[in-house]
Amino acid sequence: MTVSTASPRKGVRRVTVDFPPVNALPVRGWYALADAVRAAGRDPDVRCVVLAAEGRGFNAGVDIKELQRDTGHRALLDVNRGCAEAFAAVHECEVPVVAAVHGFCLGGGIGLVGNADVIIASRDAVFGLPELDRGALGAATHLARLVPPHLMRALYYTARTATAEDLHAHGSVWKVVPRAELAREALEMAEEIARKDGTLLRLAKAAINGIDPVDVRRSYRFEQGFTYEAELSGLAGRVRGTFGTTNGDAAHAPEAGGAA
Repeated sequence: MTVSTASPRKGVRRVTVDFPPVNALPVRGWYALADAVRAAGRDPDVRCVVLAAEGRGFNAGVDIKELQRDTGHRALLDVNRGCAEAFAAVHECEVPVVAAVHGFCLGGGIGLVGNADVIIASRDAVFGLPELDRGALGAATHLARLVPPHLMRALYYTARTATAEDLHAHGSVWKVVPRAELAREALEMAEEIARKDGTLLRLAKAAINGIDPVDVRRSYRFEQGFTYEAELSGLAGRVRGTFGTTNGDAAHAPEAGGAA
């Protein structure tokens, strides 16, 4: 269970998440991911970061089992902070971030790709927020960066997913490719970006972030306040309790988690 980094091409740093069986990240995983992305952005030799994952899917959200094992609120507080840091690390990375998405991208995965600069997805990729089925709220901030407002609401309230082709039609996914070509396509995009002047790229990233119409860090933290409310009232625990003991079973990967 790791977050690893590699430098496959000049100017490109790849950060890969691998938390079998379904990339449902525990608290330490979210912080490790945040640290890796921030470190890559700080490296003056890096001009673009590729965010990828091993296994069946890109990200299945938080580790629900970790929350279920905690009899208090410590795990929820920790994972909320961890998610916020990982999402912010992608958005605030000093250089552009290309997300290479395959399989399921759920909950916390939406927080990551919604804050990325470019998304390349395989044809089998699906995107969604199962939050209401998991006793949580959050990452609507990031889903709203991927689809139009009313579609975001429909997806959020129903916990349905959208395909890579759906998001491509809305302009948020740059390219949809066969699964076998995903790594190469993402790397080619990163290489094209990395051929630009490094200092100018960093200025461009800061400038584009500065004109974002929504402060994504503040907006997401606002959402998390309602997750706390649901938790303290006991509602979240009751809903989460219906999730059962299947979290982490690869056969149930599309239902593995959400964003805290």
